[in-house]
Amino acid sequence: MMADAGATIHASAVLVGAKAALIRGPAGAGKSRLVLALLQMAEAGALTFARLVGDDRIHAEASHGRLLVRPAAQLAGLLEVRGLGIRRFAFEPVAVARLVIDLGAEGAERLPKAGEQETTISGIRLPRLAVASGTEPLQPVLVLLRTMASGN
Repeated sequence: MMADAGATIHASAVLVGAKAALIRGPAGAGKSRLVLALLQMAEAGALTFARLVGDDRIHAEASHGRLLVRPAAQLAGLLEVRGLGIRRFAFEPVAVARLVIDLGAEGAERLPKAGEQETTISGIRLPRLAVASGTEPLQPVLVLLRTMASGN
C-alpha cells in the first residue's frame, strides 16, 4: 500500500520519458483525456515512453529542489475514460514533475509573456503551459515536450 505524502492537488500526472507532466484544470477540462492521449501516443510509437502517475488527485511534495508527484493511494492505477468509466492502468508510484499544464486557463494567450510560462508549486519553479478552454491541448503539449529536450 502506498503512503499518502505531501499536499493534495486536484490534478492528473503522467510520466513522459523522464519528464512528469502535472496536468491541472477544472472538472471536465480534459485532464484524464490528455493523459490517455499521451499514453496512446507512446503505444503508437510517437513518444518513447508514457505511463500514468495518477488521475484526479495527486500528492505533490518538494524534495531536494524537485517536485515529487504521487497518486492518491485509493486512486493509484485508476484513470477515468469518458464513456467507459474508471479503468485500471499500469502506473508509476512516484515521479519528478518537470512541467505543469493548466487546462481551461483563464487569460491563456497565443503568445504568452515569459512570466506566464512558469509556475511555483511547494516552492519549486516549473515550466508552465496555459491552454485556453476549448483549445485542444495535445499538439502544444507534444511540441513543449520535444522542445524542452532541445533547450527551447
